[in-house]
Amino acid sequence: MNIENIDTRHGTNNSPDFSHGNTLPYTGVPFGMNYFCVQTTDEDTSWFFKPTDHKYSGIRLTHQPSPWIGDFQQLIFTAISESVDITDLNTISGSYDPERAIFQPNYLRIQDQRYDVTSELTASAYGANVRYTFNRHSNGFLLKVPKTGRFDVAGNQLSVTVQNYASDFSDDFNEFVKINFDATIKSTQQFQTELYDLFLVNFGDITELNVTLATSFISPKQAELNLDRINPNFDISVESAATEWQKYFDLIEVSDQNKQNISTFYHNLYRVFLFPQRCYELDQDNEPIHFDIYNKATKTGFLYMNNGFWDTSKTVYPLFSILIPETFKQMLDGFYNSYLESGFLPKWLAPDERGMMPGTLIDAVIADAAVKGLLSDDKLKLFLKAMIDSSTKKADNDKFGRQGTADYDRYGYLPADKYKESVNNTLDYAYSDFCISQVAKILGETDIQQKYLNSSMNYKNLFDPETGLMRAKLANGKFKEPFDSLSWGTDYTEGSAWQNSFSVFHDIDGLRDLYNDEDGFRDTLVELCNQAPAYHVGGYGFEIHEMTEMAQLNFGQLALSNQPSFHIPYLFMYTDKPEYTSILVKQLLNKFNDTINGYPGDEDNGSMSAWYIFSTLGFYPVCPGSGQYVVGSPQFDSVKLNLPNGKQTTIITKNNLPQNQFNHLESVNDHVSSDRYITHDQVISGGKIINRITLLP
Repeated sequence: MNIENIDTRHGTNNSPDFSHGNTLPYTGVPFGMNYFCVQTTDEDTSWFFKPTDHKYSGIRLTHQPSPWIGDFQQLIFTAISESVDITDLNTISGSYDPERAIFQPNYLRIQDQRYDVTSELTASAYGANVRYTFNRHSNGFLLKVPKTGRFDVAGNQLSVTVQNYASDFSDDFNEFVKINFDATIKSTQQFQTELYDLFLVNFGDITELNVTLATSFISPKQAELNLDRINPNFDISVESAATEWQKYFDLIEVSDQNKQNISTFYHNLYRVFLFPQRCYELDQDNEPIHFDIYNKATKTGFLYMNNGFWDTSKTVYPLFSILIPETFKQMLDGFYNSYLESGFLPKWLAPDERGMMPGTLIDAVIADAAVKGLLSDDKLKLFLKAMIDSSTKKADNDKFGRQGTADYDRYGYLPADKYKESVNNTLDYAYSDFCISQVAKILGETDIQQKYLNSSMNYKNLFDPETGLMRAKLANGKFKEPFDSLSWGTDYTEGSAWQNSFSVFHDIDGLRDLYNDEDGFRDTLVELCNQAPAYHVGGYGFEIHEMTEMAQLNFGQLALSNQPSFHIPYLFMYTDKPEYTSILVKQLLNKFNDTINGYPGDEDNGSMSAWYIFSTLGFYPVCPGSGQYVVGSPQFDSVKLNLPNGKQTTIITKNNLPQNQFNHLESVNDHVSSDRYITHDQVISGGKIINRITLLP
């Protein structure tokens, strides 16, 4: 797929009440420090782009990973013609025709109808090239900086310091921006409104303006260095960004008669390579450096931001381990630097710790890298210490680490009369304990391995054999009453007991054995899928968008619209009805497309896109940290994985017809297979994985 065939508006038709992805149309380069997208409102909102709107406020330099996290150190810029009153923000914006605009990963083109200005943008890791074509007189460049902006003009360069960032840890985190113009500045104006600091640069009667800008979180000097590394030639920079994207796209070659499905696949692949973003820069010697927010100092080494591990740990990073293991290892180095500087392994970085969502699921990312041989023993020892440290000590700020560690050790669960979302936290802690035990096992730390393997069984303490679901338990050892399996929140995260009772990724066989009846596990999963998508607002007290999306998906209680349900279709592979996985996955893949309504819920930093990629390939990482992928239902006739180790793995699907529903794994690398899983080593060793789809099981 050519990168120019990707429309970045994929999944962008959203509101706070309903999500088709909650994505933004990012133009940039993979894992860039900045992204750029059109802003279609002047309101102060995280939903600042609507694909069907015609208003054009400008191009936004953004670091927003999710509307639920919000933006930071952002600014908006646009070109204007003729004299305007910048004291009245409501009269400045123009309009554009979305049908005539170009939204590509490497290139953005907007025709502002009000000012008759064509704006083109391409981006690099730390900046962008912008080209404006004017058809009127009195032309200018308008910069809008929310909250605090400091401006300075020297020659034809504008220097800006942006501070639009709320933090528990630092009031000294800035973005330094250098902007070069290829035309002579005639005059400038500055004005403050309630929302923005405005700065207008006037150039007079020019027909074209080329702008080169770069940013730094470290210093103005570093911003200047980043700027010097950007080629000022716009067309060359467009090709450079396209080449960088194409390198990632060429990792997977898809062949199939259904061109629409191929397009959807690559639109999802684009989303996979956006996050986490670089938060490091390269010094004069091209060595990585970054700003340590917690200690207000420049440090050496990698750093990454804009990622929540509750969302991404079980899909994004396992995919990285196959496609981009070297970059994945750099990310791990960055996450370890976050530990060194904050004292805890990160949970939700944007760019400092936001403390969102339960658990400490970076443990899964580390364990998955460990079992796949991506970390040396020396680094594993450091990570094991960090995992244990982060899971046992109490933080002064509750955004860090685990809550209730002493009670978790005392009771074997978090008591619901003391902690919110106690079920999800308990299950996530148990899975993290398994991940710690896996790292200890590789290092030969048998005592640590056994200790954490034992505590990984704590999930059993919340299992109710009467309902077949996980229930909140009180400190007195009794289940909390009354129990409503459809009630959302309070004891569960973004769901009810139906979505959150099966997050025992590391011991599905053990979970199955807890049921009173030998068919109880399977029958409970069938009940989950076959009942109505009903819900009670429960502890939330109102309908949150995840409830609406589950109902709209209309797939029983299997809410693929959110992360807790991602692995549920694959759980039938652990029963006597493995064929149910095939039909569920095939039907769920139909909930994705390549339009502005592309997703069945929040995409969340590549997590839902990576689910789609894995599921179309025909295998899925139910348990990161195990080195195994559970077999599913491949979508394409043929897929080639062009692996970074120089080998190529081909996935072939026979009889891949719409009416055929059930997949059978025939062979792996020329060995006949009846297994229900394949290993990571088999995937990356090169060779062939052959599947056969049939009409009947």
